[in-house]
Amino acid sequence: MMPLNHSRLPHIVLVVEDEMLLRMRVVDMVEDAGYVPVEAVDADEAMAILLSRSDIALMLTDVQMPGSMNGLQLAHAVHERWPPIRIILASGQLKLSGSEIPQNSRFFGKPLQSDEIIAEMREMLGRA
Repeated sequence: MMPLNHSRLPHIVLVVEDEMLLRMRVVDMVEDAGYVPVEAVDADEAMAILLSRSDIALMLTDVQMPGSMNGLQLAHAVHERWPPIRIILASGQLKLSGSEIPQNSRFFGKPLQSDEIIAEMREMLGRA
């Protein structure tokens, strides 16, 4: 029996967005980029997923969300606990500077442009 080559498995992307239609759109972008999406509606659900899985390669999160943490707080918590996870933050109301977001993270204003997000995911993770 041949050993499983994990380098050939597609990357898993955690999509954290409280608005269902926007979450569905981002999930489509993740799939179009060749990655496998996992969905969370808020930071609490995202943390539960991260605690139960070790295969999340990238998290794409909205900044403004209900719950115990907003997306920026979630991004900092994930960066501290799981430094290898790449992070993309998005907001329609806020503009965040590089000094506000975790190191090696990216920020995009909404509405998200599919080609930009797909290109950034591929830049951060490599082609699927």
